[in-house]
Order: sequence, then structure tokens, then C-alpha cells
Amino acid sequence: MDTGPLCVLRASMIDARPPAERWLIRDIWGHAAVGILGGAPKSCKTWLAIDMALSVSSGTPCLGRFDVEKQGPALVYLAEDDLSTVRSRIDCLCLHRGIDIRSLELHVIAEPSLRLDLAPDQKRLAAAMEELRPKLLLLDPLIRIHRLDENSATEISGLLSFFRDLQRRFDCAVLLVHHASKKQRAQPGQSLRGSSDLHAFGDSNAYLARQNDRLVLTLEHRAARAPAPLILELASDPDGASVHLEVRDAKISSSPPEPSSLADGVIRVLAGSAAPVPRNEIRKQLRVNNQRLGAILENLQDRGDIERNENGWRMLRPKIQSGQRLLFCEP
Repeated sequence: MDTGPLCVLRASMIDARPPAERWLIRDIWGHAAVGILGGAPKSCKTWLAIDMALSVSSGTPCLGRFDVEKQGPALVYLAEDDLSTVRSRIDCLCLHRGIDIRSLELHVIAEPSLRLDLAPDQKRLAAAMEELRPKLLLLDPLIRIHRLDENSATEISGLLSFFRDLQRRFDCAVLLVHHASKKQRAQPGQSLRGSSDLHAFGDSNAYLARQNDRLVLTLEHRAARAPAPLILELASDPDGASVHLEVRDAKISSSPPEPSSLADGVIRVLAGSAAPVPRNEIRKQLRVNNQRLGAILENLQDRGDIERNENGWRMLRPKIQSGQRLLFCEP
């Protein structure tokens, strides 16, 4: 055990990462970033994860739009798909992009099971990464590669520390696919199942959710501004053989709709004042969490119902009152 003094550097002595090296996939995933791709069941998480892995290994844009900045090998483990299904998914994306699968440094872990909470399997994975030196490690889904209590921060933190160690040892991005509940939260990461450490762990996180008939991808980064949410669609080419995700250009709210009672409460406060109302006054009257209030205000602003100026928030459009309940006037 080292009992000497800690290694300490003057800030100016630390090598800065050039802007061109900040991304693995521009705007989608940071260089050597660890994080979660979360979503409810059947929300196309695996399709997006494979798209990312194939993009990194081929150097082709993710989702046909987001450039790969660090092309290199990718290592994937899909615990819920048999190998023939994994091959079929990859073939679909290769066909869509016109890629020869034999040219790819895309490697698939063919083990029937992995227990990455146990030292033997941790060592085996580290040995594979030592040999392949992947730019991206994809593990899908998280719940199938351990037997820990995900609600226990104490238990799950050890597993997350292992992934962080892999990232630092091999300068590799780590993408963990994880389940989320269908309940909407002010922040998508709050819907992830298990300990809140899972949300806090990520340098880059991605969330897929269905809003009405749309599949929405929301991104967040620890050290960079995230792009606006994207609408995705699982599409196929005319012959129906190449299933893939596509970005659909459409404006959407950056926040999921809030329960109408809370949104109506904001409207009621603003409609009852001739002057703009400061945010802290709205909080005081509604007794609402500040973070949740921010999501409500942002959502109403995106709808064009309210606006903010230097004095606070105010109404933009009149509302129709029905009994004791204020209703939104649709545009």
C-alpha cells in the first residue's frame, strides 16, 4: 500500500483535450465516455446501440447523420439475443449503409452468460479488451450481466467502478443498455430503474421514450451541451430487408408533458397577475419542486403559452375557463 503523498498537479500542467477529440460520435457520445442508454421495453434501445457500435467500427455516421470522430473496433454483448439474431440485426444495418460486414472490426462476445459482478468474468472481459483495444464496449442489457441489487447504491457502485476502470485503462467508451419505467419524470434519467447512482454515473447518457406515436431520443452530457431531442423512426428500405433507425425532422418539446394540474397551476398564477411573476413566487404559491417547476415552465414556453423577461414569467395567450379548471387554448 502506497503511503506517500498524493500526486498533485498544477492545473496548467494538465494536458487539455483538443476540441476535435472530445467526441466518439459527435453530439451523441463523448470520447471514452461511460454511460447509460435507457428506455422502457420495446423502445428500440438495442437497435440504437448496435447502430452506434456499427458506426464506430465502420466510420459511417450514426443514424445516418452524426459523424464518428474516433473510428475503431467495437466489442458488443447482447445478452437477450441469440447469435443468429445479433447477426441479422447487424446485417440489416450493413445492407442499409452498403457496408461489407467482413470489413468491420465489430466483435461479438459469444459467451452464453456473463457475471461482471464476479472477478473471474471481469478478468476475462479485461483480457478481451486488452487484445482488441475497442473504442466502444456495448453491454446490453445491464440487468443480464450481474446478480446485484440494483436498488442498492452500495452493491451497484462496485460494478460501476469496474466499468470506470475499464474506461480509464483502455481509453474506451462504455455503453450500458438499461431499462427505465414508463413513468415520466422531470429528467429522463430519473426514470432509470434502480439506484440513482446509475444516472449520476454517466458522462454521456441517452434515453428513448415513446410520446404518443413518436419515439423520442433525449441526450445528456456531463461536459458538453446536448442537442435538442430527436424524433426517431424504425424504418426499412423499399424491399423491407434493411431495418434501421432514422431521424425524423420535427420540432418537439424538450420536456415531456407535465400533469395538467401542475401546468394549470402555473397558468392560474400567471393569468391572475397583470405583471410578470418571478419564478420563486410561482414556487411559493404552488409549493412545487424547483426542478419540476423548471420543466413545466420550459414546456409551456415551448408551446407558446408563456414567455420570460427580466421581471419573471407572463402569459402570452388568453385562456378559456371552464368551471374551476383552466384549459389550454390549442393553436
